[in-house]
Amino acid sequence: MFIDEHHLEGPDFEGAKYVFSPPARPAYNHDHLWRALRTGVLSVVSTDHCPFRMSDQKPLGRDDLSKIPNGGPGIENRLHMLHHFGVRQGRLTMNEMVGLCCTQPARLFGMFPRKGTIAVGGDADIVVWDSDKPLTLSARTHHSNADYNMFEGTEVIGAPETVLVRGQVIVDHDELVASPGAGQFLHRARFGEELRAPKGAAVPST
Repeated sequence: MFIDEHHLEGPDFEGAKYVFSPPARPAYNHDHLWRALRTGVLSVVSTDHCPFRMSDQKPLGRDDLSKIPNGGPGIENRLHMLHHFGVRQGRLTMNEMVGLCCTQPARLFGMFPRKGTIAVGGDADIVVWDSDKPLTLSARTHHSNADYNMFEGTEVIGAPETVLVRGQVIVDHDELVASPGAGQFLHRARFGEELRAPKGAAVPST
């Protein structure tokens, strides 16, 4: 939706940053993808987030294209890009963005309604979003250990302010405040069933 095949032509092996699957396509595909999201032909925007460093990993394929590690960093800036170029530019509504990134994935992975919605009995996973916060995307400021950013220098408006998981604040003003080991493993529900909190579990307070 943002990268095209011309990024692969970067000088001095810069194109290796954009070796991932599915591969970068001609730019005219971008409009088709936005239309597919808007009309429901595509129902999720996601990534396997498979980054490799340019300093010592991507160069493994400098002399052999087939040996360039396949993947790129994308998950950290997914909401920034979707909000700025989708919601702010009128391609999507805010509700549609939430559906694409939260509700629909939770349904497909058998985790709804415990995940993917704000409702009594759910896990109270909440992102407090500042729709007017300006941000310049860069490897100098992102949180990933990847040493490059696919959207380096892109200026966006809109970013998370606070993130809660199960009602507990884990990110506050761009700083991780969660304790190590705070995560939980969830078994997905069977097909056709819904995933709910165990009986007797406390409902998170927000």
